[in-house]
Amino acid sequence: MSLLSMPETEQEQEQEQGCLSCTTFNILAPIYKRLDQQNQGLRESEFRAMWVSRNQKILDWLLYKSSSIICLQEFWVGSEELVRMYQERLGAAGYITFNLARTNNRGDGLLTAIHKDYLRVLNYRELPFNDFGDRVAQLLHVQSVVPFLPNRKGNIGQEMLIVNTHLLFPHDSSLSLVRLHQVYKILQYVESYQRENKLKRIPIILCGDWNGSKRGHVYKFLRSQGFVSSYDDAHKYTDSDADAHKWVSHRNHRGNICGVDFIWLCNPNKSRKPLRTSWAEAVFSIIKHLLRKASLSEDDAFAFLKGDNQGDFITFSALQEALRQVNLIGHPYGLSFLEMKKLWAQADINGDGVIDYEEFKQKIWNPKWSEQTEEYLETMIEEPKKGTNEEAIGFRVKNALLFPREAEKAMWPENYSLSDHASLNVVFSPLSLQCFSAQ
Repeated sequence: MSLLSMPETEQEQEQEQGCLSCTTFNILAPIYKRLDQQNQGLRESEFRAMWVSRNQKILDWLLYKSSSIICLQEFWVGSEELVRMYQERLGAAGYITFNLARTNNRGDGLLTAIHKDYLRVLNYRELPFNDFGDRVAQLLHVQSVVPFLPNRKGNIGQEMLIVNTHLLFPHDSSLSLVRLHQVYKILQYVESYQRENKLKRIPIILCGDWNGSKRGHVYKFLRSQGFVSSYDDAHKYTDSDADAHKWVSHRNHRGNICGVDFIWLCNPNKSRKPLRTSWAEAVFSIIKHLLRKASLSEDDAFAFLKGDNQGDFITFSALQEALRQVNLIGHPYGLSFLEMKKLWAQADINGDGVIDYEEFKQKIWNPKWSEQTEEYLETMIEEPKKGTNEEAIGFRVKNALLFPREAEKAMWPENYSLSDHASLNVVFSPLSLQCFSAQ
């Protein structure tokens, strides 16, 4: 398969003045690439000529795309030669690079490259999750070199935040909470950074291998926070089950193909729920999933959560014991006592110290959050009654492509050898937004 088979019209579209392009790609670290499915101990890292050749081809592809932003996962930080190869070739092409190793010397990590002709790096932060998966994230605060759009007050809002990450693989359902914790930490860190630097009205782009599909808890959590999947937005795919498997981006070690690589966009005019509210709703969704997985009906689930209590309500201690039985607390990566108290405060709507059947249905069994759509989020934007209108920069998803192109039809070509992931490239065009700011 030729790496340079993209039609010129698509390449030209990415170079239009004012557009910003972004590529995310899990490049499959040589220490993980199996050469013999029958002998899982034989890895590409043992054969220098093989991993050098494959990574040179990956670099050929990245430099051909010439995205303004490149976010790589499974970057083999443990190899000085590979790190130097990427730094030298990307540096010669005009990129500034940042790489970050996973904690506990896992061997791989992240690389983010920013093209100096398009963006200036104002700040760079590293975020270790310090959790079960030894995962990390990078946050970059960047500013456009050439103004995107002029306005009455001069050049507006030329800044944005970019995050690159790689979430834990869901080896079993008990790790859903770990993965949710990782995204929660990212969004908490982004909020904290925005507060510290007084950045209220800038777009946020989250890139990476999220190791979860559109039907997962992480996807729903990010949607509830105002983020849109750029690829789905470009192709007019909805959050419905019917559109959940229209594309793929990964063939995992089990041989399954799935869509797990995303470039998320949140524009500054998006109405966002308080983060703690979305977090609680996402955890309740995991609880419901585990209860339904155990084939419990609504009444049986309520009975399970209330335990031996004779009353028609759930107590805090009974909820703790039930969640211990489904592995959500009681181990290093489970819910902490403080998180349990915050969940309880969300579920105990009337504050009487117990969760009755109606509260159980409203918060756990039939929550409305998972049914929220893009239309709902947009209608939540307040009308400007008292306050001021602020102009800000945002982005429209102009185009989004997967390579290999068969992935866009939910197929995986046997002759694709760059990685076990597809690369995702998104082109954003700037737009001026009106944002309401209360006085």
